[in-house]
Amino acid sequence: MPAITADTLTLPRLPVLPPATTWRGVRKTVRAQSFLEGEGFQVRRPFPGVDLAMADPFLLLDHMGAVEYGPGEAKGAPWHPHRGFETVTYMIDGAMAHTDSIGGGGLITDGSTQWMTAASGILHNEMPPPELVAKGGLFHGVQLWVNLPKSMKMAQPRYQDIAAGDAKLLASDDGGALVRVIAGELAGYKGPGSTYTPINYLHATVAPGARLTMPWPEHFNALVYVLSGKGTVGREGRPLEEGELAVFGESGEALTLRAAERQSAWEILVLGGLPINEPVARYGPFVMNTRQEILQAFEDYQAGRLGQIPVAHRSSADIAEED
Repeated sequence: MPAITADTLTLPRLPVLPPATTWRGVRKTVRAQSFLEGEGFQVRRPFPGVDLAMADPFLLLDHMGAVEYGPGEAKGAPWHPHRGFETVTYMIDGAMAHTDSIGGGGLITDGSTQWMTAASGILHNEMPPPELVAKGGLFHGVQLWVNLPKSMKMAQPRYQDIAAGDAKLLASDDGGALVRVIAGELAGYKGPGSTYTPINYLHATVAPGARLTMPWPEHFNALVYVLSGKGTVGREGRPLEEGELAVFGESGEALTLRAAERQSAWEILVLGGLPINEPVARYGPFVMNTRQEILQAFEDYQAGRLGQIPVAHRSSADIAEED
C-alpha cells in the first residue's frame, strides 16, 4: 500500500489524552454493499445505506478495489455531469486519470487526492491511464461525496490537486499509528484540502495491536471505514473489519480505536464533519435541496450550461450529435 508513509518516530505526535476524557461510543456498524459503476467496475459502498442524517455532510463513499486487473480489464467512468456537491478521489494504489470541463485534472496516483467542487455544474471523466489498461496492475482507491450547503450549491466549480506529499503526517501518542491528514484539522495540525463544508478526512495505518486515540471536534459526527485489516472501535471494543463502517454517537470529545494482533496493519479512513441539516434532493449525479432544483439541473445539463467536453476529448459521436 504505497500511500505516503514515514517513520512515526520522526513525526509530530498526537497528545496523550487525560483520564477525564469523554469517549464517543459506537452507535452502529454496517457492512458495505457491492455495486457496479461507470463502465462496469465494482465498488463497495457503506453509505448511503446508513440513515443519511447519520453521515451528513457526507453523501456517498465508494471503496474501489483493492483489485489486481489483468490486461484490458481496467474500467472507468466516462464523461458525466455533477451539480451541488464535491467529489474527493483518493488513490492508494494504482492510478486514475481525471479531466473536467473547467480545465482541471491530471493523474491521481499512489496517495494523491483530487478534490473536485462541482457546485453550479461541471462535466468530468475518471478513466484508468492507457498503461494500466494495457498491462493491468493493482488498483485501490476511495471516492467520497461531500454535500454543499444551499448557499454554496451554485458557487463556481473548482479543482484541487493534492499530492501525496502534501498530506500532514502525524503519529499516535505512542508511535504505533501513522495518520495522514488530507483535509480538516486534528489536534491543531491542518491538512491541505480546502473545504467549503467543515470536515476531517484522515487515513490511518495502525500497527498490529496498537491503539489510536484522538481528540474530535465536538460538533462533528464521526465515521470509521476499514480499507483492510481488523480492529475494534470505541471503549466498548466493537469489532470492525475490511468493508465495514462504524458510526459513532454524538456525545464525547475523543475517539479510541485498536488494531487486532497478527496482521500486517489496520488501514482505516476516519471521517467527520459539521452536519448541514438541510433538505436533500438527489438523483443520479445531482444533489440539491428540492425536486424542482433537480429538474432544473437536468434542463441545464441538456442545454449545455453545465460545461462542454474539451475539444481534445470529444469523440466523433459527440461531434456528430452536436451537428
